[in-house]
Amino acid sequence: MSDPIDLNAASAADLDAVPALQGHGYEIVRYRDERGGFTALRQLDEVPGLTGKADGLDAVLTV
Repeated sequence: MSDPIDLNAASAADLDAVPALQGHGYEIVRYRDERGGFTALRQLDEVPGLTGKADGLDAVLTV
């Protein structure tokens, strides 16, 4: 198993590589840049179009 992807360091392409996040990498990075980073995975629900899509991704994502 590979290391979890850090939401605060990953590129849009890295995030798009996660099947549940595919196509949302740009929005995640934009949200992160506008708000100064993520402090919890649940904040992904605040990214437009991602409500509920990041549930269960604790094994592949970290902050």
